[in-house]
Amino acid sequence: MPDLTKEGEAAPTVDCRTPANIADGMSRTICVQKVNASIFKLTVLGILAGVYIAFGACLATLIGHDAAKYLGLGLARFITGAVFSVGLMLVVIAGAELFTGNNLMLMGVLDKRASFWKMSYKWAVVFIANFIGSVFLAYLYYQTNLWKMGDTAVGLSALKIASAKVNLTFMEALTRGILCNWLVCLAVWMAFASREVSGKIFAIFFPIMAFVALGFEHSVANMYFIPLGIFLKGTGLFVSPDLNLANLSWNSFFANNLLPVTIGNIIGGAIFVGLLYWTVYVRNTTTAAK
Repeated sequence: MPDLTKEGEAAPTVDCRTPANIADGMSRTICVQKVNASIFKLTVLGILAGVYIAFGACLATLIGHDAAKYLGLGLARFITGAVFSVGLMLVVIAGAELFTGNNLMLMGVLDKRASFWKMSYKWAVVFIANFIGSVFLAYLYYQTNLWKMGDTAVGLSALKIASAKVNLTFMEALTRGILCNWLVCLAVWMAFASREVSGKIFAIFFPIMAFVALGFEHSVANMYFIPLGIFLKGTGLFVSPDLNLANLSWNSFFANNLLPVTIGNIIGGAIFVGLLYWTVYVRNTTTAAK
């Protein structure tokens, strides 16, 4: 990982970078590198990120499908969020390009080191690549028939998750998307603070566990959850008065969930993390230097 110290300064001897170091390095180095990365690189790493987040979502569905029955709602949601965090750990530590984390690229634009339109284009590339990776893993998992575990209880849980997501109101999906990526980008931010893999794991674990346990909405995770539900709906095996599958379709996925959640994710990550930290730690120092 590139050094996140300010230009001309020696690297700190401590194992943790300060918020000012992170903000400066993000705007000057990390975000600029991402904006200028090749389409091929972003596409491959974007597909991998979609797969990695889908792995976490897949595991969370399995672990959480009956946890509340034995542990109660609160602990069940805690454990579900805890195992989901493996997805972002894979993205950050193994290396991949995740749309929601890349919302921090706005810092490079604010620092006038990259253009807004170029950033938006690269966002779109990564977003589409994440979609490909997530749906690909959803289809592979569907083909494994492992969702039939527990007498199809795992599949039923996956179907309920998907159905609930496409039946959110626009405002519910938007606000849950804002709160989600606020935490996700903080997880990425804190992971950059650590120079050790163990530190990155702890930095990622708690915010990601929190957003899942609280029920917030992540656009890339939903690229797995909802397509899997659509695949399972097509089997005709699940008929229950508790299931409202009328809206579980590709059209509803894009219009009722992915659109508002993505807008919310951008606001939560780019504005509430990227813009605010840039304003506090980078803008004032840049002005003072002139």
